Amino acid sequence: MKTKNKTATLVRAAMIASLYVILTFISNSAGLANGVIQLRLSEALTILPCFFPEAIAGLTVGCLLSNTLTACAMLDIIFGSIATLIGAVGTYLMRKHKILASLSPVVSNVIIVPFVLKYAYGLNDAWWFMALTVGLGEIASCMFLGLLVHSIITKTNKYL
Repeated sequence: MKTKNKTATLVRAAMIASLYVILTFISNSAGLANGVIQLRLSEALTILPCFFPEAIAGLTVGCLLSNTLTACAMLDIIFGSIATLIGAVGTYLMRKHKILASLSPVVSNVIIVPFVLKYAYGLNDAWWFMALTVGLGEIASCMFLGLLVHSIITKTNKYL
């Protein structure tokens, strides 16, 4: 890979991480970035591995920074970032099927985040309830907003 391409790839990953942090802060200002009810606008970016493999690193670093900067518990910083990494890799692997690609981060967060809420924050809600509320927020962010992002990128073809 040429140096120019390596630089562009690194810059794109850093921009995705930065956007993830900014959008998480917007959600956090409304009290929706963490907790049983979550609607992270930043999760709409989880569709980006369909177009840019470097988005996997950008999303993971962005989640790690967001969770750190919004004062999450250490278990949340670690396992929330792992959930994002798994979701981003799944999105990349399913990139030819945009619905399945957008579903990947939903599934990884629905499985992992309720355990984080229970063990990192001591929440006593039923696992199924936390999975439901996290899942609904992820569907709104990853599937509705994420598919909108996918559509815009595909139609404009500007960055492909």
